[in-house]
Amino acid sequence: MAWKFDSNRPIYLQLLEQIQFKILSNEYLPGEKLPSVRELATMAGVNPNTMQRALSQLEQQGIIFTNRTEGKYITTDTLRLLQMKEAFAKEMASSFCHKMKQLNYSSSELMTLISDVLKEEKL
Repeated sequence: MAWKFDSNRPIYLQLLEQIQFKILSNEYLPGEKLPSVRELATMAGVNPNTMQRALSQLEQQGIIFTNRTEGKYITTDTLRLLQMKEAFAKEMASSFCHKMKQLNYSSSELMTLISDVLKEEKL
């Protein structure tokens, strides 16, 4: 996934969200070592201090941990990751439903739309 940023929001928050997404979508696996702060910053095209701020937030959330001599790792707490994934999915679904309501979709129209999309996407 390419690193994309919105100039209207703090970069560190966007980094945090994008790394969370990479973890929740299994691009980074539980127990896996993350690239160094400098490597991640270079990949994202940001200042290492900004990347460190995002990683510190992820560590406070319990998503990653630091082994002082080896670097940063993804948590192996799969229950925690599953709970986060479900919360993230619920937030996305809620946002989608809110936008569809603004477009005056009824619940039944929305369910039909979702069903059609699922068939097209073969999910």
